[in-house]
Amino acid sequence: MFKPKAIYYEKDIENYELGKELLKKYEQTPKFLIESHNNIEEMRNKSNKEFLDMKRNLIIGIRKTHKFVENHKVSDYLVPYTSSGCTASCMYCYLVCNYNKCAYLRLFVNREQMLEKIIKTSEKSDRELTFEIGSNSDLILENTITDNLVWTIENFKNCRKGNLTFPTKFDMVDSILPLQHNGKIIIRISVNPEEIINKVEYGTSRLRGRIEAINKLKDADYKIGILIAPVIFVDNWKKLYHELIERLSCELSEKVKKDVFFEIIFMTYSYVHTKINEEAFPTSINLYDKNLMTGRGRGKYWYKSQLRDEGELFFRQELYKYFPQNKILYIV
Repeated sequence: MFKPKAIYYEKDIENYELGKELLKKYEQTPKFLIESHNNIEEMRNKSNKEFLDMKRNLIIGIRKTHKFVENHKVSDYLVPYTSSGCTASCMYCYLVCNYNKCAYLRLFVNREQMLEKIIKTSEKSDRELTFEIGSNSDLILENTITDNLVWTIENFKNCRKGNLTFPTKFDMVDSILPLQHNGKIIIRISVNPEEIINKVEYGTSRLRGRIEAINKLKDADYKIGILIAPVIFVDNWKKLYHELIERLSCELSEKVKKDVFFEIIFMTYSYVHTKINEEAFPTSINLYDKNLMTGRGRGKYWYKSQLRDEGELFFRQELYKYFPQNKILYIV
């Protein structure tokens, strides 16, 4: 259970039910009033080596940006929702675009406003829409603090049209198992080989817990997807990912294997990650490999096309071998 060392909050959160609940929940935690969750001077002045310590803070504010971004993978739209950032410390996290803004967990208390826009958009559409509500955070993790995921499912279940989806690296799913969701929630569990989870995805659930969560969620009739993401081409990557897929085949229930779908995402890295990781994780592995990666613009790197092609062929062959009836939605 996350216990923040300090709360930074906007004054207006006191006007919202969730804001009042959080202030009461953490009434014994030191608090600091801020003008904007987007601009905390104290955070901006901290050094890279304080990255992990910054993640012990909790920021609470009001989300003011509500723009839906078109998406063409699992969802139709990426939707700003109830949180941004995370308490975990995955060394490749794409949310760490600017460490002193994106590192820590920010909660937004105006959830009614955000969900209302989703429901109105969905019900006005002439087709079924799917909204990605977890692109900026991990809602299973956030739910352990706010119960927002429980609240969301209970308030969306009777929407006449539409679905919600989100990914997670956490296994704390018990609170949503009893909920009536009417088949409108698509939960995608992110997995990686145990060795990569242990060395790179700090603060997340272990592989065993994630697999158990998949089985439990499917028993509760949630729609389930599996992200193998991000794929990291370490020296023995074929062996590790073969063992991962074989393990999934052995440990996933038959109910899951009947209709689970897969997404494969290769790791993208950046100059910002390199600078933070050198100081915040000085003894950890270096994820940047100049022999395998090439520039992607704006200080970002991804794997060279030949390696990506090799990876795509490998995953298609392995998944066809162990999950011949299941769809791969995309490999990117």
